[in-house]
Amino acid sequence: MQDMTQSHDWTFPIPVLFGPGRLAELGAICQSNGIKRPLIVTDRASRDLPFVQAAQDAVAAAGLSSDVFSEVSPNPTDHDAATGLQIYRQGAHDAVIALGGGSGMDAGKAISLLAGSSERGLWVYDYDTDVDESLKASDFPPLICIPTTAGTGAETESTAMVTDTQAYIKRCVWHPTHKPLAAILDPAVTVGLPRNLTAWTGCDAMVHAIEAYSIRDFHPLCDGMALEGLRLVYRWLPEALADPTSLQARGGMLAGSCLAGISFLKGLGLVHSISHMVGAEYNTQHGLTNAVILPVVLRYNAPSITDKIGPMSQAMGLETTDFNSFHDAICQRLDDCDIPRSLVDLGVEESAVDRLAEKAHGDAATGTNPRASTPADIAKLIREAMAGAR
Repeated sequence: MQDMTQSHDWTFPIPVLFGPGRLAELGAICQSNGIKRPLIVTDRASRDLPFVQAAQDAVAAAGLSSDVFSEVSPNPTDHDAATGLQIYRQGAHDAVIALGGGSGMDAGKAISLLAGSSERGLWVYDYDTDVDESLKASDFPPLICIPTTAGTGAETESTAMVTDTQAYIKRCVWHPTHKPLAAILDPAVTVGLPRNLTAWTGCDAMVHAIEAYSIRDFHPLCDGMALEGLRLVYRWLPEALADPTSLQARGGMLAGSCLAGISFLKGLGLVHSISHMVGAEYNTQHGLTNAVILPVVLRYNAPSITDKIGPMSQAMGLETTDFNSFHDAICQRLDDCDIPRSLVDLGVEESAVDRLAEKAHGDAATGTNPRASTPADIAKLIREAMAGAR
């Protein structure tokens, strides 16, 4: 068994510093990259947690100064990013440290994108728009990503999910030349994560791996990372819940989440399409929303992923490789994580179903789902998830 309490450095797809205590190296990373005054971006719920002060202390130990911007909602908005940009400029900052779960990192990455070309607005970076090829890596401020949960897995890319407050939809923003200069994966940072967030973010990582691997495109690199990510998350999530102080379990979860996050460069599917729009309208926690939706989407996709079930089942250590056994194992893991069975429990209303379905149908992840769908198909899935069907 791999020892997840040891330090390791990875070079793909960006420099990754893995291991307990690696957060203390943040200041040295800044110093070696010419950064003098970074802006640390996190969410409101994390502002007073120890890892924020630890990050500031690490920067200060290198003789540098920093500020913290934490006016970020659970589902970051375009307004959050615009406010963060003002703070970035007023403080004469020269880099962004995106610190937190999905919300903190998404907001930090959105701010760093705006800092590169704010006069064009955030939506010029919408994943579905044509890339502005005039922008180069040097146009953006240096970006360092530090996940404090084992779920989002997006620490190796500039991609961020941001709520458009005019349309009440989530949009994916990015630029292909803008990459984090490093990511720090410190299992010790996640030790204090509450049980519910450990479960929700862990389920998020599991969904990333399953959806990425299920996509039909040929991408053996992403497929390999998706299967290894699924193996690690499925293996270590129960132990992280049972013993939240276990650095071995926390390390396994962080590594698995990172791999699963890299794998969804291949794309995602209907779980995310629906979850994005539910989150935009109801401000629900993303990993929790994904977990509630997963069972019905797996059933829907079953005819199109028959060849995928065997490898995923083997990665999870199951003795059988048929769909029903795989689906049952996933549902049991969700039950172990105390995931509610209905979207109604998250506040979703019947009156919103058709509207959510139309928006989800336009989401980029719908286009890579292994089985094609119409707005009516998606509405049916949402209603099934509201009824608690599995």
